[in-house]
Amino acid sequence: MFIQMIQGPCTRQGEARRLLDSWHRDLAPGATGWLGGTHGFTDDGQLIGVIRFTSREAAMENSNRPEQGEWAARLMELMDGPMEFHDCDDVTLLMDGGSDDAGFVQIIRGRVDDPSRLKAMMTADTTALHQMRPDILGGTLAIEDDGSFIETIAFTSEAAAREGEKVEPPPEVRSELDYAMQSATYYDLHRPWFESA
Repeated sequence: MFIQMIQGPCTRQGEARRLLDSWHRDLAPGATGWLGGTHGFTDDGQLIGVIRFTSREAAMENSNRPEQGEWAARLMELMDGPMEFHDCDDVTLLMDGGSDDAGFVQIIRGRVDDPSRLKAMMTADTTALHQMRPDILGGTLAIEDDGSFIETIAFTSEAAAREGEKVEPPPEVRSELDYAMQSATYYDLHRPWFESA
């Protein structure tokens, strides 16, 4: 799997949402290898999209379509500033990889010097994690070449997620979490929406 994350400031949120919906309706049928996407707006007006493809090659093939370029130009016109793009070939599914039924999504961006340690921690014992945190439906962990990571976690609801945050993990898990999240930034998508192939 290949993940591309896009992020940028956007105050014209209704228009941006309609444009993104139009992509799913009009362009997704011709997008080879497109699997789906998770989108939302943060409290400070950032548009975030986490888009999944079967491979980098499929994603680049989509980017090279003329109609995709025209659509992207319209999106840029709605933004209040430049967008960031993060391309990740190294993708790990957490539990079932998330859910389009999630009521709340958290995007976590950070950087580690040992991505294999991060992946091992996130996939060590998903059964125990689900028992401890039933509010977590799953997610994805996408890692760039420099160790930067984008973790997308789907929750049943924001209220359940906030309650789950109060659960103290075992000491060995806390140690690993502290390592992974020491420089992380959290982006809350209170009203996420999803697209799937």
